[in-house]
Amino acid sequence: MPLKLEESWKDVLEAEFEKEYMKKLRSFLQSQQEQKRIIYPGNSLIFNAFNHTPFEKVKVVIIGQDPYHGANQAHGLSFSVQKGVPVPPSLQNIFKELQAEYKDFQFPKHGDLSSWADQGVLLLNATLTVEASKAGSHQNQGWEKFTDQVIQTLSGQRKGIVFLLWGKYAQAKAALIDQNKHLVLMAAHPSPFSAYNGFFGCNHFIKSNEYLEKNGEKGVDWRLG
Repeated sequence: MPLKLEESWKDVLEAEFEKEYMKKLRSFLQSQQEQKRIIYPGNSLIFNAFNHTPFEKVKVVIIGQDPYHGANQAHGLSFSVQKGVPVPPSLQNIFKELQAEYKDFQFPKHGDLSSWADQGVLLLNATLTVEASKAGSHQNQGWEKFTDQVIQTLSGQRKGIVFLLWGKYAQAKAALIDQNKHLVLMAAHPSPFSAYNGFFGCNHFIKSNEYLEKNGEKGVDWRLG
């Protein structure tokens, strides 16, 4: 598992890579590859969220669970898919909410959220890899410890970040965040099974920008080209 990680993240997370759980995780991933298992995303994209969004640039964190497990979908950014791939249902619902919040938001023809990441939106899955066609197959192998440390490090060393926690899994991460220093917004998951239970109408995108601008930061342009 080559460590292709942006320098500012390497500085704050270096100690994690020496811990026993991370060594076990690396061995697990190597054994999967030796068994010719197909793993998503590819090695060079596992830390894509961090490489798009340096530590000091993080303004918003959107927490997902694990990567998409279909071909050509996952590219290391939660909820995002590569261009040329159909937009998944949860992301379609995110776009519908954006349309409701911003009258000038046009429904995109793709689901690549890289432009959000480049503006400071850390699109963080709790688990950073998955086996093809097997949802959740790399859970409880160590990734969650690593990404929990990411959240705690952001909470402890930064201030004024918006954390968007959609669904019960993401909401459990609220315990890792100092809400005196950061804004935590919770809603139902945008999945078709739950979006009508409180995701639609949550106004999280407008609320995020209001908070950022109040704290002297530039808001996020949520529009996608």
